[in-house]
Amino acid sequence: MSELKDTDLTIIGAGPIGLFAGFYAGLRELDTVIIESLASVGGQVANLYPEKNILDVAGYVKTSGRDLVGSLKTQMEQFPQHLYLKTTVTNVIAKETGFIVQTNRGSFHSAAILIATGRGAFEPRRLPAEIEQDLEGKGIHYFLGDLKQYASRRVLVAGGGDSAVDTALMLNELASEVHLTHRRETFRAMESAVTTLEQSDIILQTPYNIKAIQKNLDGSLAVDLLKVRTEELKTIIVDDIVVSYGFISENKIIDGWEVQPSTERLKFVVNAEQETSEPMVFAVGDVAGYGGKAELIATGFGEVPTAINAVIRRLYPERQTAPEHSSSIVIEEGQVKR
Repeated sequence: MSELKDTDLTIIGAGPIGLFAGFYAGLRELDTVIIESLASVGGQVANLYPEKNILDVAGYVKTSGRDLVGSLKTQMEQFPQHLYLKTTVTNVIAKETGFIVQTNRGSFHSAAILIATGRGAFEPRRLPAEIEQDLEGKGIHYFLGDLKQYASRRVLVAGGGDSAVDTALMLNELASEVHLTHRRETFRAMESAVTTLEQSDIILQTPYNIKAIQKNLDGSLAVDLLKVRTEELKTIIVDDIVVSYGFISENKIIDGWEVQPSTERLKFVVNAEQETSEPMVFAVGDVAGYGGKAELIATGFGEVPTAINAVIRRLYPERQTAPEHSSSIVIEEGQVKR
């Protein structure tokens, strides 16, 4: 990438949606560059939830984040791809023929841009410092990590959303005892997950907030739970605490760009073709915003063909016919057989 490289489409972000975009662009025979700032593909799913069961992908009863990313990468690699890891886009400059994309590894030309960066940089919502007391990694965890480390241990999961409920259910298959605490009586998770939770032997600690944590001499943690709107206090003893309060996202991808698509609530505003306010700059997945959107992986997958087909209509007007049904396409050694 040290020299200017002409390409049809630049996909920024190689999370699940970016990987599928790379595959679909290959299916439609677009020359494509994929740029990822991390050292590996998969984005948040691979880095934060590798063991989490993902339930919103059609065709899977359930699949782990790690397995889903592996399948998407294999699918994408059916076509020749230009994938650049540890590469950050520093500027996008509009030209009459498209864009100059500047990165920390050089610059190249692209006719269209597809942003698939998810929610951007992320940090976990943490316990207050006076409660955490530098115990992160010493019993307090913000990232689940390898599930085996929780085998036969007592675990407290803190949080009330999908991630917290899913985490508690997964850990319940390995841990000797699982508590789930939330400041409300009800949980903000998928109804089916809440039903499974209610039928499990997970100990619900609601409505409570974590008031204090003390590390005991034997390495266990004494957790003081304060009942909401009361002075009622109870103490439970666990070996690990998994804090699942969600993540703070900060999508600064366009900082410093000359091209500045309109944003609203940290998302790029898109039209029915997934195009931003900047012509030929598209966005898909969690980074794209429009009314009534369901923020699911499945939604992002569905947005990809809409965006890429729009790119093709602009770049190759002669290819206006509807794309072939995918079931009629045969791929051999990365080539579509007509």
